[in-house]
Amino acid sequence: MVSAIIPARNEEASIARAVESVAAQPEIGEVIVINDQSTDRTGAILAELVARIPKLKILNTGDALPPGWAGKNYAVSIGAAAASADWLLFTDADTYHLHGSTRRALCDAVEHDAVLVSYSPEQELGSFWERALIPFVYCRLANKFSFARVNDRGQPDAAANGQFLLLLREVYEKLGGHTAIAGQILEDVALARRVKGAGYGIYFTAPFGTVRTRMYRNFRAMWQGWTKNLYPLMGGKPTSVLVEIADVFPWIECLLIGLVSVASARRHVAPAWFLPVLAAFLLAGRAFRYGVDLYRNLYPVGYIQYYIPGLCLYCAALIASWWKNAHGVVRWKGRAYPARTA
Repeated sequence: MVSAIIPARNEEASIARAVESVAAQPEIGEVIVINDQSTDRTGAILAELVARIPKLKILNTGDALPPGWAGKNYAVSIGAAAASADWLLFTDADTYHLHGSTRRALCDAVEHDAVLVSYSPEQELGSFWERALIPFVYCRLANKFSFARVNDRGQPDAAANGQFLLLLREVYEKLGGHTAIAGQILEDVALARRVKGAGYGIYFTAPFGTVRTRMYRNFRAMWQGWTKNLYPLMGGKPTSVLVEIADVFPWIECLLIGLVSVASARRHVAPAWFLPVLAAFLLAGRAFRYGVDLYRNLYPVGYIQYYIPGLCLYCAALIASWWKNAHGVVRWKGRAYPARTA
């Protein structure tokens, strides 16, 4: 019923868990992993897995990436061409599928009359940097991409998460597959837009107890990942970056603190006590709203302690993402893509 397709480029830390969790789903008839020129132990691990998982198939991308293609898109296009099932499940090598996840997605497709079902996985957060930045990003994305609007055929909003994206093969091929979005860095959203734009139903949500992922295992990978994706996610326009930063950054609080500093420097001490109190009150209000967002998005409310570093990292990553996508080069998995492909 379902062919699972997993691109893998230097994924030795997570590929075994991902493959085993996907293969354990009874609705999945074949697991196709595309080894995309890995230089670590990914190939060796896959060789061990294929010896004991009958439904696992290993493909390779070859030596050179064709012009105009992003690496992940080319890899999954190879997997999709080799798939035999009616449904294609595109998932990542860092994603863990809990028991029943595929059955749930198929049921959601029927219940919501959708040809594309996508889940935003629960995040496994290890380091300080992950706990500071990733929840902040996803809370902002939740404000931008309303599940209700995305799932409403009458609304233009479209989104999906490439870590779990189930798509009817007939529709995938009719819309040109990944060939039609070959150079898109944000391929999951691009695919969702094509599906919805063609008049088909999509269903996107963030279920609990279905899919988990640890996206990044060090700061460098996390920084590269979000500076690759944030700018197009937030609209792909300089004005959208300015609006987003204006919305999240505590400009008023900083202005009040600046006034306190000026007043203190000039020794006007009398009125100065009110300003820091007001700044602290306003900043506490922002932190409280962040705590509410964490709760709504199923993150521990205790992560509110990372609000300030998360805010700073988010703004810095968004600005860096704008610069890379608009003026520089986007780097990911050892490859460099010109800004026009983003």
